[in-house]
Amino acid sequence: MSVNIVGAYHSQFGKLEDDTLYSLYEKAALGVLKDAKMEASEIDGVFVGNYSGGAFNHQENIAPYAVNILSELRHKPMYRTETACSSGSSAIHMAIMAIKSGMMKRVMVVGLEKMTSLDLKGITEALAMATYWPEEGNKKVTAPCMFADLAKGWIKKYQFSEEQLRAQLAKISAKAYSNATENPLAQLQKAKTADEILALPDEKNPVIYAPLRLHDCSLVSDGAAALILEDQSLRKNAGVNIKSFYSAGDYLDSFGKHKSDYFLEGAAYAVEKTLKEAKMDITDIDMAEIHDCFTITELLLYSAMGITSPGKEFEALENGTVFRDGSLPINLSGGLKAKGHPIGATGVSMHAYIYKQLMQEAYGIQLNNKASGMVVNIGGSGTSNAVSILERF
Repeated sequence: MSVNIVGAYHSQFGKLEDDTLYSLYEKAALGVLKDAKMEASEIDGVFVGNYSGGAFNHQENIAPYAVNILSELRHKPMYRTETACSSGSSAIHMAIMAIKSGMMKRVMVVGLEKMTSLDLKGITEALAMATYWPEEGNKKVTAPCMFADLAKGWIKKYQFSEEQLRAQLAKISAKAYSNATENPLAQLQKAKTADEILALPDEKNPVIYAPLRLHDCSLVSDGAAALILEDQSLRKNAGVNIKSFYSAGDYLDSFGKHKSDYFLEGAAYAVEKTLKEAKMDITDIDMAEIHDCFTITELLLYSAMGITSPGKEFEALENGTVFRDGSLPINLSGGLKAKGHPIGATGVSMHAYIYKQLMQEAYGIQLNNKASGMVVNIGGSGTSNAVSILERF
């Protein structure tokens, strides 16, 4: 049994002062039905990716709000998934499994987060709940700390200097900014070159947690995205096929204790499983939206995905592979770095972006006549690793 994406919605990402968690949900649900040309009565269930409506908005149990939006959905199954930054992809994977089980035929998936209702201290505390709390959360270990440790471990393992790493990470930031300038839904739409980033004074690009600086970090964002998935037997060759998917869990604590601090093991495992199921190689993938919560994450995903060997990740930047005209363009949307990172919405956003690319309806940069795309979405310190391959008919 195969599952297709037949509709998508994507809000503007950014500080959406006029939107609430509820209005984002409403726009996503109504918008995706409109895009799919469907009625709510045709939907068998709703899956919602949301990291922490409770911490950010004092609202847990958000999934059933779909009934408040569309009364036709009353008494349909509704679930919320939470796997930190991969919550949206987890919602999609759970929806696929529901369809493959035969219990549902058409499903709505919504990913959403309203983060900017809190101040920086509140946001930091909310995000710390995605760490292993007994050892990390209550010791104020933040996401930048964890991924900075990954950068340090990689530098130590492969004997690079911090300056060499910083020069390559600036290329990733610059790529994201450039791509986002053409995405009308992106949060940041101002280009900066790698040289301009490197030349910024410390007050304009401060160290957040060495070696990571401000321009290495993704954004605090509000936003929502949504998909309609359906059993392919309902309409042959409609939309885009989800050819394969896999979610790999890993140790909850940070890099270096049980997990490598220089290689993204969980992501590599999920990529390998997904490619094997699809009977594909990474060279068969035409584009990818991957997790760049920090620039070091994108860099190390190059090896986890098999684009380069470990320790040779710079090559993907230096030979142009991951740029828009390369053999495997990465994050044409602008990525989390520039498009924005409303946590629960991120995974759904990634899938929506690839879907629209393959349907020749891209938000921003459009690649022509491409057949496949990959999503690599990471939650926590590589604790949840969700990978999907989408293929055009």
